[in-house]
Amino acid sequence: MRNNKLGYIILSILCITLGCLIMYGVIYLFPNTIVKTVTEENKTVNVVDEGISEGINNIYNSVVVIETYKNNKVMSTGSGFAFKEDKNIIYILTNNHVVDGGTKVVLTLPNDEEVEAQLVGKDSYTDIAVLKIEKNNNLKVAKLSSSDNVKVGDTVFAIGAPLGKQFKSTVTRGILSGKDRLVETTSSNEELLMNVMQTDASINPGNSGGPLCDVSGNVIGVTSLKIVESSVEGIGFAIQIDDAVNYANSLIENGKIVRGYVGISMLNANETFQLMRNGITLDKNITDGV
Repeated sequence: MRNNKLGYIILSILCITLGCLIMYGVIYLFPNTIVKTVTEENKTVNVVDEGISEGINNIYNSVVVIETYKNNKVMSTGSGFAFKEDKNIIYILTNNHVVDGGTKVVLTLPNDEEVEAQLVGKDSYTDIAVLKIEKNNNLKVAKLSSSDNVKVGDTVFAIGAPLGKQFKSTVTRGILSGKDRLVETTSSNEELLMNVMQTDASINPGNSGGPLCDVSGNVIGVTSLKIVESSVEGIGFAIQIDDAVNYANSLIENGKIVRGYVGISMLNANETFQLMRNGITLDKNITDGV
């Protein structure tokens, strides 16, 4: 009887030790992925939690801090990323509101080197701007994906410089909360309607113009704005990378974005003086309208 108890104790210790070794081996060999299988009503769902450290490494050396100067003083800060290379030129994508109104733009590269950039073009309606510098080995071009390749609920992360250079290369993680959101915003005192993606990854002042990435570090959007209200948390927005690149290429090729327009003007039917100035006579029964 005593030998049986001793054998049972030894067997239990061996099983526990073996289990710990197996678990350690799984964690050592697959440190970034934990998969749990959940079965519900004969349907199997894999719940995956992936680390993003490798994705961060893929984008880290593509992101810059942007400081915009006016009268030799910093008037705004933001983020940007290298998205295109042509011969000896690297093009930087960012937001228009980061550089608008400035007379000089200075980039801080991932290795803390400071380089003055030249403005290629900017557009207030799309909130996109393009800068350029000479090719620099300390800055690599980011890998771009497509907003079509991500689904609502996918893990995403933003990287940039919230509050300036002190917090450069800050990473915030969340999910893609929505696609094709039409959001009203104001630029140069004009009301705009933007088609954007929504995320709950933290977007702070200084993140503007930085990349929103999938877990592999491929850029899917350009972080642009957030809802700032005391009762609202975790609602940030990014311009879809497909749209942003189209706008940016137009700025590179033309220095501006060329748009069509409808050639009509309108007057209120009750503005008698304006109607008279334009030689328009209306029936007395018409008191309102356009």
